[in-house]
Amino acid sequence: MRVILLILLLFSLFSPLKVQAMVDPATSAPLSTANLDLLLERAMSDNLIAGGVVVVGNHEGIIATAARGQVSGSASAPAITDRTLFDVASLTKVIATTPAVIKLIDEGRISVTDPLSRWFPEFAGTDKENITILHLMTHTSGLSDVMVGQGGSIEGLVRKVATQHFRGAGTGFEYADINFILLGELVHRVTGERLDRFCREQIYEPLGTRDTSFLPSREGNDIAPTSGTQGGVVQDENARRLGGVAGHAGLFSSAYDLARYARLILGRGTLDGTRIFSEQAVTEMTTPYACNNGRIKRALGWDVASPFSAPKGNYFSDASFGHTGYSGSSIWIDPQQDMFVIMLTRRLDYHNVHNFNQLRRNVSTYAAADLKGIAGELVPVAEEQKVRAQVILAAAAVVNEPRRSRFASLKLRDNHRAAKCSVKPGRRTLQARAAHRGTKVAKVARNDAGKMRAAGKKHRLAKS
Repeated sequence: MRVILLILLLFSLFSPLKVQAMVDPATSAPLSTANLDLLLERAMSDNLIAGGVVVVGNHEGIIATAARGQVSGSASAPAITDRTLFDVASLTKVIATTPAVIKLIDEGRISVTDPLSRWFPEFAGTDKENITILHLMTHTSGLSDVMVGQGGSIEGLVRKVATQHFRGAGTGFEYADINFILLGELVHRVTGERLDRFCREQIYEPLGTRDTSFLPSREGNDIAPTSGTQGGVVQDENARRLGGVAGHAGLFSSAYDLARYARLILGRGTLDGTRIFSEQAVTEMTTPYACNNGRIKRALGWDVASPFSAPKGNYFSDASFGHTGYSGSSIWIDPQQDMFVIMLTRRLDYHNVHNFNQLRRNVSTYAAADLKGIAGELVPVAEEQKVRAQVILAAAAVVNEPRRSRFASLKLRDNHRAAKCSVKPGRRTLQARAAHRGTKVAKVARNDAGKMRAAGKKHRLAKS
């Protein structure tokens, strides 16, 4: 049986896989998901994730969907799909809070130049009274994160922020959740409605993203759990203390719903004939502002170029933007090339940030190259073959291990790991060790990997 499993995996590596059944498909030709499947499989074998889904598309719709793993660790759990709900963590900032603030700007109810003290009298007369909405949205407010008190009072949190040590607004970029916690409360103070209700009525229902919400009403067994929490409970502690609704975290969504939101942005504020934002509002939201002497670029809420830009990959343009989430989520949108890539995962390893960011980067790079039809030209053949060889060797180790849970607990992860990935700037290497190396299955995998490496070397020589 194990030999059969490996043969099936090897066959899938060299045969185009059919794209899963999709909703809202684009009219352009569907893509093979072979590369994306490989990357998800390798991340699972490395215990970075327990499963995940990647969606690639353009303004017309979804072009490819790759999904691996189950919604939870339960044997009866359904498979992950583009409709599976995930805690999207900091994507809340750009899928909920940013569009809510942009909606208010679009309606002329607030301005990015408004001082925070206009809406937060707690800051009046302090050294923070001149912080603007623009400072909050670009993480240049100078504010530092603080913990919400046990009582979960937003008023108490605001008072705490008003008295914290302050280095001055506009002095530099410092990513902090407090900026968007305040923006979420800003929406409440301007409209009289809590952030979740405002987003539901003004954005999600008109957009048709009915599964996207704070405090999801779905059964928990249909929602991918994040580490330390059950499905449907937000992972972020501050968001939990604020009742599950906050400007920085707390939103749950699916890859399908996020794809509709990305299409809205690519459609300049319109989707399926429904206008939600004006074109000017979308332009204002996605225009980059230079920070730290131009070394960092942020749009309103969105990341453009910063230390958090791993999902940008290699082939997105300088006009692209996106965001990441601690739970293992990411979205990157490129209006210049009309494409987006979304990844949602059940993240296991929160310590190996380097390799997780490499996963984000690889997913976007391969997806963009395939979408643009340049995978054979711009993605080095030898590099693609190296990735495939890595997954083959990792798979050989997995099928030869004694029968046990494929995803070991975090505590025992190092003892159960079949492959260890080490990534350095400019190069990727994998030290893979297969259990029971003397078996025929491991030998077959090693021989196939060697053939692919030789083919890659031959390709390089031919190009030189």
